[in-house]
Amino acid sequence: MTLEETAEKIRTMEIRGAGRIARAAAQALHDYSMEDDCTNLALYRQKMHAAADLLISTRPTAVSLPNAVNLVMKPLKNETDLKTAKQNLEERALAFIRRSEEAVSRIGTIGARHIRDGDVVLTHCNSEAALACILKAHQQGMDIEVYATEVRPRNQGHITAQTLSDAGIKTNFIVDSAARYFMKEVDLCITGADAITVNGSIINKIGTSQIALAAHEARVSFLVAAETYKFAPCTILGERILIEERSPDEILPAGMRKNLPNVTVRNPTFDITPADYVDLIITEAGVYPPEMAYTIIREQLHWDTEEMNSDFPYCEEE
Repeated sequence: MTLEETAEKIRTMEIRGAGRIARAAAQALHDYSMEDDCTNLALYRQKMHAAADLLISTRPTAVSLPNAVNLVMKPLKNETDLKTAKQNLEERALAFIRRSEEAVSRIGTIGARHIRDGDVVLTHCNSEAALACILKAHQQGMDIEVYATEVRPRNQGHITAQTLSDAGIKTNFIVDSAARYFMKEVDLCITGADAITVNGSIINKIGTSQIALAAHEARVSFLVAAETYKFAPCTILGERILIEERSPDEILPAGMRKNLPNVTVRNPTFDITPADYVDLIITEAGVYPPEMAYTIIREQLHWDTEEMNSDFPYCEEE
């Protein structure tokens, strides 16, 4: 795919899921660099930064996207010759993709340790990391059952249900609003995350916070499985993560809306789950309580406030 095609597929959610988006962006930067025929380093930098800006503009909430782009792009400013700059950027892009894939596998291994034989697990949306935990537990011979939500309006839960069914896992497919009703039958909730803030709050698919609240009320453990690059360095500076609202057409077609002149369709893609409702965050680096989010940002992403103020082009103070 061209850079523009990748950006459009991310924007329209043909490529979706925070990890997949991040890998697609890294691959797009790699390919764009490979195809570039610049003979001038300054022009190469300019073109690559324009490509990075295009990719980041596609989905404002999934912090994995700017984090991935920053990891690939950041050292470019220190390069002194074009050939080395291109080679190093392309190597960083491929290294990020490998790291992302390995992280999901590692999270699955760690997360499976928190699932017991006979557990009933509820999951929401279509998270690679959350599914990795469930699939790994099943592969280890545990007898588990899963409740998977529909995930309106884009129905990502259909993909989750198919994946679980293909793996031979007993799965109950429910509408999002039935999560609280079935919570009394659940032993453990595991979801993914699109972003994690410095205070340990979780930004994930709309409906996650309601499930977390129901789990908290029922004293059911609520775990989040997420790669470390989903933590949001910008939130150290007090920046809020923008919650994306998508087209009303996903909920009500324009033809139906014209008969509802006093109705405004709101379609937020994500919501925020307070850290108080999260028991543990499972990462490839280990398991952390949400209050240790700052430590992960500092030690795993190697960011500090001084660096971000001066040297993080995709994280600006409001």
